[in-house]
Amino acid sequence: MITLAKIASPFGEITVLRNRTTGAVRYDQGGTHQSEADARGISLVAYIHGIFDLLMQAGCRDVLMIGCGGGTLATLLHGADVKVAIVDIDSWSFRLARQYFGLPPTVDCHAVDGGAFLAASPRCYDGIVLDAYDDNLIPPQFATAAFLDLTKQRLAPSGVFIANLHLIDDSDPAADRFAARMGDIWSNVCLLDTPGKKNRNALALAGNITALQRPVLRVAPSINAEEIAGDLQRLAFRAWRKEA
Repeated sequence: MITLAKIASPFGEITVLRNRTTGAVRYDQGGTHQSEADARGISLVAYIHGIFDLLMQAGCRDVLMIGCGGGTLATLLHGADVKVAIVDIDSWSFRLARQYFGLPPTVDCHAVDGGAFLAASPRCYDGIVLDAYDDNLIPPQFATAAFLDLTKQRLAPSGVFIANLHLIDDSDPAADRFAARMGDIWSNVCLLDTPGKKNRNALALAGNITALQRPVLRVAPSINAEEIAGDLQRLAFRAWRKEA
């Protein structure tokens, strides 16, 4: 691996690495892997492609992302002619995403806390994605009833809210607990998960989600496409466990 950048951000050291063989680029912060893309900036992470396909299924044309990393979801959305804005408290993420991951210069980027951004403007979106992390945990301000209620207020009536959650294994209650909080705000909530897999990503969905189907790979990266497609095929919708 070649180190392309090492930044002493106030929110944790950021390292950008490139694979000498494949050209793939990786974004790590605080020792946690956050993004990975091929040489064209197409994500090599299955859950990013899962979120992208779900937003496309829902017909979203105006999406707000809370959390940037390498900005690979925004790159996919921009390529599908979807208007997208990113909010991240760390301005370094935008600069690195543009320089090393091909984030288009026309994507609006705002260096501010996601909750503060939502509170400051009455604008509504037909898709809101929460993919923000402090280590392997969602920052606590995004797990509150106040934040989720505000998110619902900023979501169009036909809109979709998607949150990415990291699970260690099947005994990890993080996704079910977060979905339970969402269930206090929305009447229609579910999880998209891969039970049995360790160190996995699960998606919590709310809003206009009834017609959504298991996501497929729409934009294939130059490497690992079959693996990503297989990971998406193993995803399954499930109800959240109220006892978690």
